[in-house]
Amino acid sequence: MKAIYPGTFDPVTNGHLDIIERCSKKFDKIIVLVLNNPSKKHMFSVEERINLLKDVTSNLENVHVESFTGLLVDYMKQNHVELIIRGLRAVTDFEYEMQMALMNNRLYDDAETFFLIARNKYSYLSSSIVKEVASFHGNITGLVPEKVEMAIKDKLKGV
Repeated sequence: MKAIYPGTFDPVTNGHLDIIERCSKKFDKIIVLVLNNPSKKHMFSVEERINLLKDVTSNLENVHVESFTGLLVDYMKQNHVELIIRGLRAVTDFEYEMQMALMNNRLYDDAETFFLIARNKYSYLSSSIVKEVASFHGNITGLVPEKVEMAIKDKLKGV
C-alpha cells in the first residue's frame, strides 16, 4: 500500500524524518509531498525543500519526494493514493488534524488518515521553532539533519 506524507517541510526536521523512516517500514511506498502554499513566507523555495528531502531520505528506497499546489485530495485522486500520514506531537495537534482528516474524507470518500504519535524526543519540535532558534543564531544541532542545518546557516548568513 502506498501512503502520502504531506507538509511544507520548511525546513524538514528530525521529527519529520523519524515519521518518514518509521512509515517506510510499514508501507510499500511513501510519497513525501511538499505542499506549496503561496500565502506563506518560506525560508526555502519548493525546489530547495524537495532537494533537501531527497537528500535526507536517499537511503530509503521506497520514499519518493514530490511537490503539489492545490488541494491534497486532488493530488490523491490523480495519483490513486488513499492514505495520508500525519504525525501528532501533542493533544493540541489532534484537534486540527482531526478536522483536516474529516474534511479530506468529505472531499474524497477514499481518503483515510493514519496518525502516528511523535517520539518523546521530538514532541516539542516544529519547523517554526527551528527557524526561530536559528534566526537568533541558537544551536539547532540535533533538531534537523546535518545537511539541513548547513542549509539553514547558509540562508541566514548576513541576516
